[in-house]
Amino acid sequence: MSQQVGQVEVRRLSGDSVHQYVDDLARLRLQIFRTYPYLYDGDLDYESRYLARYLESSESVLVAAFDGERVVGVSTGMPMAESDEDFQRPFKELGYDVGEIFYLAESVLLPEYRGQGVGVKFFEEREAHVRELDAFRFTCFAAVVRPPDHPRRPEGWQPLDAFWRKRGYERQPQIRTMMRWKEIDTVEEVPEVMEIWLKDLDSE
Repeated sequence: MSQQVGQVEVRRLSGDSVHQYVDDLARLRLQIFRTYPYLYDGDLDYESRYLARYLESSESVLVAAFDGERVVGVSTGMPMAESDEDFQRPFKELGYDVGEIFYLAESVLLPEYRGQGVGVKFFEEREAHVRELDAFRFTCFAAVVRPPDHPRRPEGWQPLDAFWRKRGYERQPQIRTMMRWKEIDTVEEVPEVMEIWLKDLDSE
């Protein structure tokens, strides 16, 4: 399944067809998440282990953006019950059934392709996949929390809150988790607060 968005072709893949694009996802994660607000200083060994779960899940989804044959963006998702326990825990503590939640893991797109509607298509295609599965009530994603005066915040940088709300997601300040990763210019991994944004598919 594919659609044209400006100069970019967007394809939704699931199951075994995800395999061939995992290396592209790893490459783009390392490149995009190194910038603000994630400041992630990762390595390919970790990425390979992290991304292996997408190959193990029959219900995972990967949406890839192509400029010709070049992969310029990737967006993913998987059932929350198959994600990290760190993401599941705050939902369980608040009484959610994680079996009803589909986790939209990451969306990474090269800067020169932003503002053309690809990000919107990433959400639409992943949510279409979830609806076709017909087994989930909620979709959600996690975003790192940064203070407005963070020293590495670029001048003119704007959060994506308005974009996410337009897609039907609402910030859930009561649902937070902690992750650790090595930031650029740090020697050790540091704790990072992640806040959940949630959408109730039954409300549409």
